[in-house]
Amino acid sequence: MGYLENVNSPADVKKLNIEQLQELAHEIRESLIHTLADTGGHLGPNLGVVEATIAFHKVFDGPKDRIVMDVAHQSYVHKMLTGRRDRMHTIRQTDGLCGFMVRHESPHDSFGAGHAGTALSAALGMAAARDKAGTGEHVVALVGDAALTCGITYEAMNNIRHTTKRLIVILNDNEWSIDRNVGGMAKHLNRIVTNPTYNRLHKDFDSFLKKVPFGEKLLHLERRAEEAAKSMLYPSVIFEELGLRYLGPIDGHDLKTLIANLEFCKQADEPILLHIRTTKGKGAHFALENPERFHGCSPYDPITGKSKPTKPAPPAWQDVFGDLMLKFCQTHAKLVGITGAMPSGTGLNKLRDKMPERYFDCGIAEEHAVVFAAGMATMGFRPVVAIYSTFLQRAYDCIVHDVALQNLPVIFCMDRAGLSAADGPTHHGLFDIAYARTVPGTVLMQPKDEDEFQDMFATALTLNAPVFIRYPRGAAMGVPMKEHPQILPPGKAEVLQHGHDVAIFSYGTMLPMAQDAAKRLAEQGLSVAVINARFAKPLDIECVERHARQCKALLTFEDHVLQGGIGSAVIEHLADARIYTPVARVAWPDKFIEWASTNDVLRERHGVTAQAGVEKILAILREQKSDPRFQVVAVK
Repeated sequence: MGYLENVNSPADVKKLNIEQLQELAHEIRESLIHTLADTGGHLGPNLGVVEATIAFHKVFDGPKDRIVMDVAHQSYVHKMLTGRRDRMHTIRQTDGLCGFMVRHESPHDSFGAGHAGTALSAALGMAAARDKAGTGEHVVALVGDAALTCGITYEAMNNIRHTTKRLIVILNDNEWSIDRNVGGMAKHLNRIVTNPTYNRLHKDFDSFLKKVPFGEKLLHLERRAEEAAKSMLYPSVIFEELGLRYLGPIDGHDLKTLIANLEFCKQADEPILLHIRTTKGKGAHFALENPERFHGCSPYDPITGKSKPTKPAPPAWQDVFGDLMLKFCQTHAKLVGITGAMPSGTGLNKLRDKMPERYFDCGIAEEHAVVFAAGMATMGFRPVVAIYSTFLQRAYDCIVHDVALQNLPVIFCMDRAGLSAADGPTHHGLFDIAYARTVPGTVLMQPKDEDEFQDMFATALTLNAPVFIRYPRGAAMGVPMKEHPQILPPGKAEVLQHGHDVAIFSYGTMLPMAQDAAKRLAEQGLSVAVINARFAKPLDIECVERHARQCKALLTFEDHVLQGGIGSAVIEHLADARIYTPVARVAWPDKFIEWASTNDVLRERHGVTAQAGVEKILAILREQKSDPRFQVVAVK
């Protein structure tokens, strides 16, 4: 009988000896590999932190002692050890476990996350609160080395020395975020790993001095000499200068060493950083061979790692974008691509591989990426910043202050604009129309298909202004692209179908839903116009006014929250123009949308469907029949 099936809480972990814990680690890896083969999920990151998570629950007492995981996509092992093992088959599924830490799921999930770089700040806040309250719990932050490319992490480190004397940071160094890490800190950590001489000598010398006469005095002198010499011998000086005593690097898969070091950290009377080296994907040969693919993966064969068969589908939107970048870079010498540690997720890996001189990866540093793009734009370049809609939120001030205020022609290509069903609220890109539409001088577009994406990209290159192009996660529409793109008139919608009873305005890839609604309304005997809005800003006010004056009601569809979206833009303009035609809107409600197995589940649950639009329009028309104040005189 194995050990995993008897582990229902951290208390069960504490009962096991080292040999038993090692077997437990093996069982956890096997369980992860076979469970995620059916559900998909973050396989590689979780295989890499098995021993570190076991060691935490062996040494510390959760949930009183707090562990904060950066991003928290590596929390699957933690969930298995804290009473959720029997629900792991539901992870990232409808009404199942979240793929990240989430506070309402378990008291052991002390801080929710989904974006990188927040763990150290949150842990420091917890430590400060603990100190104020006079309680004695331990606070541990588990951060990946990729988090050290994130500005928030440095801001937190800058405050540690003056905030608390008790904080434990575990630096999980595996050289990867989703893609291989870049930048100076990655090289700095490599120097530490390849030069462990100081740490070994330091420990041996201390032990020696304590055994000889006058050893304590010599130890004091040694400490002073150390400060002068360690910048040459000890490349981890950056952590100690910021107030973190450094330990390591140690093997993050050696349970005995991990537990011993964590026990030491537990007794420390100063903030301490334990540097562990781990291997992303350990235990699955296919995840080791392809860590980028198995960071977050779809269902696969647990023996070979090959993806399970799926229905043929068009290329993903991110790949459409990657191909467009390559195509336009051939004819635009000043065009460059910029991302924040997401080359494969955004499709810019194609540019990186074929034209590396045009590609820049800024690490998990969205603010820096945007201001970096602004700097390039001042020198005559045309930067394209490819960042997920939900991640670009972090750089909002930089968009306003550094790009828009100076009217710099930066193009923002926002992948994952809309739902990211299995990931949930931290990854749904449902707010970008609202946060970009309020910024003066910006142009907002969303294509209905790949060919229109090409047209919008070409159009963006002609505009001397900040431009946002949003598109969703997943397969594109399967529409072939013409050889030469068409330049679109800014702020002009495309009327696809004429009608005089109801006008439907669709934004982007919601068009099939809008067309379905039009068909259903036509079956009710109504004449329905269908308009591809194309632009959320500038809005085609002439088209909106014309249809509002000739139709009884308008209906808008968008993959965005109700507040601040294109439906709001339509209502605002009609109010200003004193046109009182009622507007029904199909969009996401004013709440954070949960995770589910598919987008369709969430759309049905929250009323983002063609039928929901039909019902809203029919309700308006019924109300108009019974109340003459709602009647609209049609314009011939």
